[in-house]
Amino acid sequence: MAATLSTSRQKALMRKYARNVKFFMMLLSIAVIVLALPKQAKFRYEYEKGKIWNQKDLISPYIFAVLKSGEQLKEDQAAATRSITPIYQLDHEAEQQNLDGYKNDFEIKWRNAGLAEKLKQKYFTLGYNLLKEVYDRGVLALNKKYQHGSENYRISVLHNNIDNEVNTAQLYTRETALSYIDQTLSTYKSIDKTFLIGIIQGRLQENLNYDDKLTNRLENEVINSLSLTRGMVQKGELIVAKGSVINQDIYQKLESFRQAFEDNVRVSGNPRLVLLGQVLLVSIVIALLMVFLYLFRKDIYHDNRLVSLILLVVTAMLATLSWSIRVQLPNLYYIPYCIVPIIIRILFDTRLALNIHLLVVLIAGFFVPNSFEFAYYEITAGMVAIYSIKNLIRREQFLISALIIVSNYLVAFLGISFIREGSISSIDWMDFLPFVVSVLLTLLAYPLIYAFEKVFGLTSDITLIELTNTNAPLLRKLAFTAPGTFQHSLQVANLAESAIYSIGGNALLVRAGALYHDIGKMENPLYFIENQNSGFNPHDKLPYQESAQLIIRHVSKGVELARKENIPEIVIDFIRTHHGNTRVDYFYQSYLKNFPEKIIDENTFRYPGPIPFSKETGVLMLADSVEAASRSLHEPNAQAIDALVDRIVEYKLDQEQLKDSDITLKDIETVKMIFKKMLMSIYHVRIDYQNN
Repeated sequence: MAATLSTSRQKALMRKYARNVKFFMMLLSIAVIVLALPKQAKFRYEYEKGKIWNQKDLISPYIFAVLKSGEQLKEDQAAATRSITPIYQLDHEAEQQNLDGYKNDFEIKWRNAGLAEKLKQKYFTLGYNLLKEVYDRGVLALNKKYQHGSENYRISVLHNNIDNEVNTAQLYTRETALSYIDQTLSTYKSIDKTFLIGIIQGRLQENLNYDDKLTNRLENEVINSLSLTRGMVQKGELIVAKGSVINQDIYQKLESFRQAFEDNVRVSGNPRLVLLGQVLLVSIVIALLMVFLYLFRKDIYHDNRLVSLILLVVTAMLATLSWSIRVQLPNLYYIPYCIVPIIIRILFDTRLALNIHLLVVLIAGFFVPNSFEFAYYEITAGMVAIYSIKNLIRREQFLISALIIVSNYLVAFLGISFIREGSISSIDWMDFLPFVVSVLLTLLAYPLIYAFEKVFGLTSDITLIELTNTNAPLLRKLAFTAPGTFQHSLQVANLAESAIYSIGGNALLVRAGALYHDIGKMENPLYFIENQNSGFNPHDKLPYQESAQLIIRHVSKGVELARKENIPEIVIDFIRTHHGNTRVDYFYQSYLKNFPEKIIDENTFRYPGPIPFSKETGVLMLADSVEAASRSLHEPNAQAIDALVDRIVEYKLDQEQLKDSDITLKDIETVKMIFKKMLMSIYHVRIDYQNN
């Protein structure tokens, strides 16, 4: 009695401890999210350009400046840039070096020219004067940046800190200087023009150099001095009237009012109330999540390990959003919001994934601009992500899902752009780039799922896909050691998978369980009839009790082997339960028939159990029994198969093997119909439609 009380007290303490841990995790999650969120008041109005203002007349509660739009600022900056006179530095040393160089070059080339010596001074003086004339006027390279509609523009020539403003039309470029020299020399008939141009061309370079540093500093000063506002809105002035279309002018006033509101709140607002508001909002979301788990997924709610995983994913996503806001990420759509529903869908189920995604988007909507637009983008994208991997059977589905999500973003982007802009030409396609990056980052779900599996001891559909590959080491060994059992497992997998598709359940899990449920038979394959092909039956030389124990032992051996090979526990459950606690009736009945006078413990002939405790394990038990029994049919016709399936299922129900498996009578009828149809296909049975 004392021992019973002690055990009950221990269980109560464990439940209380688990409950306290759960509440602690909830509070910790709320605290982390709230601390990460930006501490600023939320502007209460939502608006979009081109939409109708359906709220009451908005009156300004204080004076504020109307900010210029981005387009207006760009225009002002462009105009300011056009007004800038670029600065060029006069390089007097370059001029002198090239004039001196002309003298040397002339002397060298004159010796080889073969011209009359008496003409030397005339040639030299003419070339020198032309080169000096060009340098005195100035040689520069034109800058396209300042050629606003015409080739020439005004510049500031700086020499010895003296600024002289001229037009480039008054100056030379290398091309115009050579052209001028060529024309001038052409007027001298007795001069070899080619000789002089060859020397001058080598000594002609720009002596007016563009000063990028000084010009940029001048541009920055002018741009920084530009006004960011274009007028004021007075206190009591109407900002927008109810029913008005939000045009560009009204939109800019609303944007300015929002900015003024946030600035005022930072100065005069109560940060404690902002913090309290965030605590309340986040607490509601976390509470709703836990209520959902309690009402619809008690198995997760009572497992603190799984609850901690869910809270970790939610907290990490909201913390990432908060970090992005703090560092002023250029666009918050770069964040892969769809990674959360994908991870939850793969690790848990569709309903939970959708519920969590909605709650995360609701919280995020309070801290991003254009909340409704954000919610539309992310809720639809999350739903598409969940639906596209409803039945994950191939790894390629991740890529297919990514393409579908991008398509959803594109359609939503076009729809919102059409509503806002009203034309295709005004769409800035670079605004769609963040959505593409977001989807690419969503592919990180694949390695994250693997990490969560290892850390939290879960089994995802991705792992099940790997397990159901018949080239997996354990299945290859089964096919080689016990080929009959392997073929039996394949047929059971097909039957169970089709049945679970029809009644609802995890088809991939059922298939994995079916393929591995009989691996324990590899220890003594010849003791199982499907592997006997020589006519010899080793059970003929064994007592009935020993034969029964050899058959029963394949369950415990299967569990042992599966754990040794690191097969997930959720798959091992199929090995443990596929016979429940039924009897090995052939050997039991044979013993009673041959030894009626002896008393025998029935448990000697009974499997240890447990009985199936889920829809998936229950369906596998039925599929295993039906497929094995169908092999004994001498004439597998429609009537025989129909009677066989009915008899097997009725027997399992009579033995109360399915009472914990959550299978309804309607489900059982559906399963029976699927089994009959598939067995008839396997045995090529033709249905006599005339008698139906």
